[in-house]
Amino acid sequence: MSLINTQVKPFTAQAYQAGQFIEVSEQTFMDKWSVLVFYPADFTFVCPTELEDLADTHAEFAKIGADIYGVSTDTHFAHKAWADTSPAIQKVKYALIGDPTGRLSRNFEVMIEEEGLALRGTFVINPEGQIKLCEIHDNGIGRDAKELLRKVTAAQYVYSHPGEVCPAKWHSGAATLKPSLDLVGKI
Repeated sequence: MSLINTQVKPFTAQAYQAGQFIEVSEQTFMDKWSVLVFYPADFTFVCPTELEDLADTHAEFAKIGADIYGVSTDTHFAHKAWADTSPAIQKVKYALIGDPTGRLSRNFEVMIEEEGLALRGTFVINPEGQIKLCEIHDNGIGRDAKELLRKVTAAQYVYSHPGEVCPAKWHSGAATLKPSLDLVGKI
């Protein structure tokens, strides 16, 4: 069964954000757009490049009202230590959620049980707490924050314009489609 259009399951976790420890739960994602980016582990190789890429585009996500959350099976203490030692992670101003029990990783079906690590999973959650985008990558494949930003913008557009859909490579301001019998075979 797909996670698309399902409600985020209940959880409570500790996170590190901007020099502080904070508590995060499924309620944190309500009434706004949220992006969860699961990654395998702190102090690794591809992970800091992705988190830095997201940090570099964080203001653009904030401009469209989308909060970013990084998630790994490390603790919030490890996230702080990583931020204290890595120039790439020092740029991160969004929350890094600790998931040492793996509950959140299991809720989003990205847990690699035999390793105790998460796959690279990306989830976009709408203001009602429903998952609208789910992408899961092999851990050797890094993500692109600009493409994720485009997808969040498309999800927001579809959310606020019922009956319209965004075609391939759609960007804000471009033409959308209104599915109908008249379009069948004409695209």
